[in-house]
Amino acid sequence: MPTCNKTNISPAMFLLAGIPGLEADGPWISIPFCSMYLIAILGNGNCTILFVIRTEPSLHQPMYYFLSMLALTDLGLSASTLPTMLSVFLFNSREVNANTCFAQLYFIHTFSVMESDVLLVMAFDRFVAIHKPMRYASILTNATVARMGLAVMARSVLMVMPIPALLRRLRYCLPNVLSHSFCLHQDVMKLACSNRMINSIYGLFVVITTMGLDALLIVLSYVMIMTTVLSIASKEERLKALNTCISHICAVLVFYIPMIGISMIHRFEERASPLVPVLMADVYVLVPPVMNPIVYSVKTKQIRRRIVQRFQRKRIPNKE
Repeated sequence: MPTCNKTNISPAMFLLAGIPGLEADGPWISIPFCSMYLIAILGNGNCTILFVIRTEPSLHQPMYYFLSMLALTDLGLSASTLPTMLSVFLFNSREVNANTCFAQLYFIHTFSVMESDVLLVMAFDRFVAIHKPMRYASILTNATVARMGLAVMARSVLMVMPIPALLRRLRYCLPNVLSHSFCLHQDVMKLACSNRMINSIYGLFVVITTMGLDALLIVLSYVMIMTTVLSIASKEERLKALNTCISHICAVLVFYIPMIGISMIHRFEERASPLVPVLMADVYVLVPPVMNPIVYSVKTKQIRRRIVQRFQRKRIPNKE
């Protein structure tokens, strides 16, 4: 039976976990994790996407502004998990102060909600582009895009803000070992030995009213998109319209499938191998920032062409 830690939460420490059974191989495991972070941040990652959109005037359109928001969100999510993941795997440093842990989980959940919101506004962008192509520029003006971006940021920041305060009021039990190499709300909440009903209710409320509602609205957007596409007489035009949605559909699947997986595992983790929730959580925070820029670079001709031109310019001086 876990014993209750009666001291105030402020000096409390939590212990982060690596991959069960592979603790001694942390330095080797850090190599693929570091590689994924480098791809997500540099390489052909989110910084490259932002640079290309910023420097290419032809990409100064609503669709690419929303893609910039997605890239910034992915950068924020990567930066939120990077310090503790590398400290665990590279230096075997597992202790994390409670307040640091609360701050980290706040940023992880904020950027996760923000990514869900951005995917929703991107679905709206695709709906307007296909359903009302002649009015696209007049509906999604720069001012409208800016207001949507501010709404996305405000919603995610405000919805997640009470969570650290709700966790701080709890007393925690020993052993104080978390399941992952970073802090998540549901993982920290499990260690509480005081009443956590409010935390559970509010956490469920946040998930339903943000990611749950966003997922429903994204599905409805694509139902309306499919209705519009099927009304187009030309098969070639139908395929062209659907092709503009493929990158966004991939981004939605890459984000929501791991999120649903980790939520289900946390509900039924007693029946699962200890390795499964750890790997699913790593996929949840690492795969979207890595895959989104790759998907958009491959499927978006304008971005792909601009990236190729950039690297060709770099090679010319070397040849000379």
